[in-house]
Amino acid sequence: MSKLRITLALAAPLLLAGCGLQPMYAGGGSGAVARAVASVDVAPIAGKSGWLVRHALSDRLGSGSGGAGGQPGYRLDVRLDEKLQGLGQLSDDTITRERRTMRARYQLVDLSNGAIVVDAIASVDGGLDVVSSEYSVIAAEQTVQENLARGIADQIVSRVATHLRAQAVGTAPVAVPAAPAAGQ
Repeated sequence: MSKLRITLALAAPLLLAGCGLQPMYAGGGSGAVARAVASVDVAPIAGKSGWLVRHALSDRLGSGSGGAGGQPGYRLDVRLDEKLQGLGQLSDDTITRERRTMRARYQLVDLSNGAIVVDAIASVDGGLDVVSSEYSVIAAEQTVQENLARGIADQIVSRVATHLRAQAVGTAPVAVPAAPAAGQ
C-alpha cells in the first residue's frame, strides 16, 4: 500500500502539469499580468470607506507605477453602498449586534478606446457586538469597516487580474455578467 501512495504522490504533479493550469502572475513583477495590473489607475472614491477601498486597491494593484511606459492603461471606477443593520435586540430595545454590509459596483475602463471591459459587483459583510462601552463599539465599527474595505479590494483585484490575464494570454475574455441597475 505504501508503494502505491508514493507512486500517486510522484505522479500527481505530472498529472496537474498536463491540465493547463498556470500561475496567475507567471514571470513575477515583470510578467504580462503584473504589468497590466500595475497599469490600472484607481479613480477617487467618495467617503471614508471609499478612501479605505481605494488605498487597499492601490496597494494590491501596485498602482502608481503606471505599468509599461508610466501611463495607465486602465481606469477602475468604483461606487460604494453601505448598510448598517441592527440584529440583536434586548427587551429595552437596546441593539446588541450589528451587521455592516459593503457593496461595490466597479467598472474597468480601457483608456485606449474608452470601452468598459469589466462591469461587476463585489459584496462583503461583517458583524460586531454592541457593548456598553461606546469606545469599544466605535473601535469595533472601524475595524469592521477596514476589514470590509480589504475584502472588497481583494474581490475586485481577483476579477480584474483574471480578466487582464485572459487578455495577456490571448484567450477569450472572461464572461462578465450584466450588473443589476443602480438601487437593486
